[in-house]
Parts: sequence; structure tokens; C-alpha cells
Amino acid sequence: MERKYITCNPELCTGCGICEMVCSAEKEGVYCSELSRIHLVYVDEKTAMSIACRFCENTPCISACPREALEMDEVSNVIRVNKMRCSGCGWCIEACDFGAIVLNRSTKSVVLCDLCEGRSQPKCVELCPKQAIKVSTLEIEAQSARDKVAKTLL
Repeated sequence: MERKYITCNPELCTGCGICEMVCSAEKEGVYCSELSRIHLVYVDEKTAMSIACRFCENTPCISACPREALEMDEVSNVIRVNKMRCSGCGWCIEACDFGAIVLNRSTKSVVLCDLCEGRSQPKCVELCPKQAIKVSTLEIEAQSARDKVAKTLL
């Protein structure tokens, strides 16, 4: 199964933060961007985009965990957190190149996107008012980049 992950089109993203609020409400039962599994970042003063776990093939977060609290689900390719093993040390947070892992300070455990497993699509994707975020794969993104270059050349 090809790895799926959430991507964001910065040309459509307004920086509204609805994705963060929807995620934290869905996963934690509270509206708190700090507990969201998707994070709004500003590329510059005018350009925003959302970042979530990319479920990397080399999984630096899993390798960095000294307590083996993170593991890749072989069927869904989603990274799962064993909250009984996670001490909240933050090594996985440091290892993540995308800044997609955060610490839930109240549980002392890390949280990251699981694509709202069990749903047809993640809640953040479903409720993005500008449809700036979507579930994609590396192949879909590569084809999109090729299409963009081809249109530019023609």
C-alpha cells in the first residue's frame, strides 16, 4: 500500500487555523492548536500552509525513540504511539524534519497524525473551507509537479 499523507496547497490556504481546531476537537475533545496533529506554519508574512506527519519511509522519529514507543502500522503505514511506553522525552520531536510531532503536556505523550483512521477522509480535509488540504501520495505529488512543469513549458 502506498503511503498516504496530508498535503497543503499554500496558494489556497488562508491560514484560518480551522484544520488545527477541527483536529484537536476530533482527537482530544478540546479546541487547542497545541494538541492538533496538523500544524499551521507561515512560509512568509502572507503565505501559510498546514503540515502533518508524512509517514516517512526512513522514519527518523521511530529510530530516535529510546523507549520504542513509536511503530509503523504495516497495513495503513500510519505511525502509532504506545502511550504506555512514551515518556515524552521529545527525541522523536527533534528527529522529525517536518515538525509534525507534538507533546501533549497533560499526558506526557507525543501525538501525531493518524489520518483519522476509520474515517473515509481526515476531518481536517473534510472541513477545510478552501479545500487547501488533501490526502495524497508521493506519486500523486510527483505527477502534479510534472504536469505543472509541462504546462509551463507549453
